[in-house]
Amino acid sequence: MKDNKKYTSLYNEHINLDAKMVDFAGFVMPVNYKKGIQYEYNAVRTQVGIFDVSHMGEIFVSGEEAASYLQYMTINDVGKLKLGDAQYNVICNPNGGIKDDIIIYCIKNGYILIVNASNCEKIFNWLSLNNKFNCIVEDNSEKYSLIAVQGPKSRKLISKIFNTSIDLSFYKHISLKYNSKNILLSRTGYTGELGYEILGDHNSIVKLWKALIQNNAIPCGLAVRDILRLEMKYCLYGNDINEETSPIESNLDWVVNFNSDFLGSKSLLDQKKNGVKRKLVAFKMKDKCVPRKGYDIFYENEKIGVVTSGTFSLSLKVGIGMGYIQSAYSKINSLINLKVRGKDNIGVVVKPPFIKEFSLHD
Repeated sequence: MKDNKKYTSLYNEHINLDAKMVDFAGFVMPVNYKKGIQYEYNAVRTQVGIFDVSHMGEIFVSGEEAASYLQYMTINDVGKLKLGDAQYNVICNPNGGIKDDIIIYCIKNGYILIVNASNCEKIFNWLSLNNKFNCIVEDNSEKYSLIAVQGPKSRKLISKIFNTSIDLSFYKHISLKYNSKNILLSRTGYTGELGYEILGDHNSIVKLWKALIQNNAIPCGLAVRDILRLEMKYCLYGNDINEETSPIESNLDWVVNFNSDFLGSKSLLDQKKNGVKRKLVAFKMKDKCVPRKGYDIFYENEKIGVVTSGTFSLSLKVGIGMGYIQSAYSKINSLINLKVRGKDNIGVVVKPPFIKEFSLHD
């Protein structure tokens, strides 16, 4: 009997590897494997781990005015992208709220937008609604699988698998043959380590996954992915950013091309000029406490914000988190207080990333 849940092409591989499966954004996904989260964490930080991220969406934009259209629909400078470039970008609503954060690949005949799984339908509809340009917008998510190969030894492993020397710069991508099919290999990731993401047809990605496992790559699940991204202060849509938060509030102003007239640009220019009342900060606990989403943040006894993400850092061995607090309290080294079950737990605002040694730019 079929259910309403979605399954990636790698579902059977996860089952064969004794993964614990959970519902995530409508997909049945591995949260961790039998050797545990610490084992997976160590693999990514010191060796190489692989993730199934096929739940992410792939939206293709092509046509004569594709670049102009994306320049209008996103906040970064799409116009400067050349073939082989990748770009972190954000789609905003007219009020400057974040509809999604995405990766754009500039390919031969257009662009591929990698969107968050929970937002795929919403973003496709939004892009289609606002398409007044001479271009075509297609949701090809069901045609592709996507995996991430992350860790300081990922370059060596990828070079071995493809039998060629891989020397990609950060946020660049190339097309390679695998399983007699074209696949896209990009120097991107969500862990803070040297890594790659690989997009291709389902059969090729399943074969590639098996080859990586046979060459001692460690399969990793959603749980460790969340710890890894949080140690870098990478935002998670639905937690740290959403349509009620702006790139200025969430410290994504480095993404904004203020010289472009994009959807939401007037609102963001106003925020840049006049400031915002709250900011997204990273904080580390001084007391023994693991922050969780939804915890109120205080300064002494005054509520000043709320936790959006929290975890126990496996590197630092302390609780870390992110949250929005009143701008006046957002300076580095400012003390905060989480009141949990009537107990005060002191933390301190820190400069991200939480960990200072990682292989991202190796």
